[in-house]
Amino acid sequence: MDFSFDELPSTSQSTPKSRHEASEMPEDHDSSGGMSSSMGMTDIQENTCSSIDDIRRRVQDLVEEINDSRTSDQKVMDGFEEKLMKKVPEMCQQMKELMYSVYEENSNKMEGKLQELFEVLERCTKLNMELVEANQALSGLREALAISQTPEP
Repeated sequence: MDFSFDELPSTSQSTPKSRHEASEMPEDHDSSGGMSSSMGMTDIQENTCSSIDDIRRRVQDLVEEINDSRTSDQKVMDGFEEKLMKKVPEMCQQMKELMYSVYEENSNKMEGKLQELFEVLERCTKLNMELVEANQALSGLREALAISQTPEP
């Protein structure tokens, strides 16, 4: 948000004077040591208005400096945002590449473990078949023994 005092009405109709000019003005003194009538209220009003105008100019200069600083800050932020917007895709790409390399490494490890699992399952299947055959052989033997031990009528 920019500030400006340009919209404010002027409080003086006189020509502004710098502090230096105002201080060099000769002072008229009358014989009683006081101000003469020529250095009266008009001169005081002009000096007051001049001081107000000086303050107004200084305030306007400060406001302009603030606005310039804000503009500069905005340019810095815009530059930062631009650099960040370029850097984000690069970083995302690096993260993707790292993620894919981790996937590949994990896949290789899982492939080895799955191969081992399939080999174990194959051995288990063979052992199960051997146990079934052994069970059948024992059942046949038991039946043969049972037949041979029964007396003949």
